[in-house]
Amino acid sequence: MGVSGPVRDLSKQPPRDAADASGLARRKSAPREYGEAFGIAILLALVIRTFLLQAYKIPSGSMEPTLLIGDHLLVDKLAYGVRIPDSLFGLTPFPGTIPYGHYVLRLGQVHRDDVVVFVFPLDHSKDFIKRVIGVAGDVVAIKSGKVWLNGAELADPHGYYDLPGADRTKVSPRDNFGPVTVPEGKVFMMGDNRDHSYDSRFWGFVDIDAVEGKALVIYWSWDNDGNALLPVRWRRFGMVIH
Repeated sequence: MGVSGPVRDLSKQPPRDAADASGLARRKSAPREYGEAFGIAILLALVIRTFLLQAYKIPSGSMEPTLLIGDHLLVDKLAYGVRIPDSLFGLTPFPGTIPYGHYVLRLGQVHRDDVVVFVFPLDHSKDFIKRVIGVAGDVVAIKSGKVWLNGAELADPHGYYDLPGADRTKVSPRDNFGPVTVPEGKVFMMGDNRDHSYDSRFWGFVDIDAVEGKALVIYWSWDNDGNALLPVRWRRFGMVIH
């Protein structure tokens, strides 16, 4: 069966551009392709680090034994919502620009017992990690080192104490504090190493908007005190943080 219709004489078609015919017109150079791929990777990494997931290292013992010096952990920065960070790329915004350091979309509530990373109220260039002890409306007190919540001693499975009773004092906020009522929009933080933690007993409440994310899992742990024969703490790899 034949094909009906006019026959096109291909020999009379206008010639294609030589570069287009060889495919070079649309092909990017290798350096440009690598550059674009690298740029996209950097952009994705910045977005993930700023809004989704960020790695942190534990530098002090205030959260022992839950978190040890040298633990490396991942923090879910989307646990409580979408937060505009206090700075982007290390730059602090100018006054009158987009308000940084606050949530623009809430996806969850900060609860008691959450282990969270937050902006230190006395120095916004520092991040702290502590456990949430009290939320808005809670009455928090410390009596002889023990935590009391809403008039009753707190069942405190994560709290670690190592000071003998003779070393307790009635005047320090470490051992005796409050009672105080947590204001709306605030949380009361404490380190699990109760006798050796610089926390809300000393510098007050933390604003909800200063909470950057919830601690998820330990992905690496290194005992760098120089005394361990096997400095890598293999057993801590993959530990979920409670």
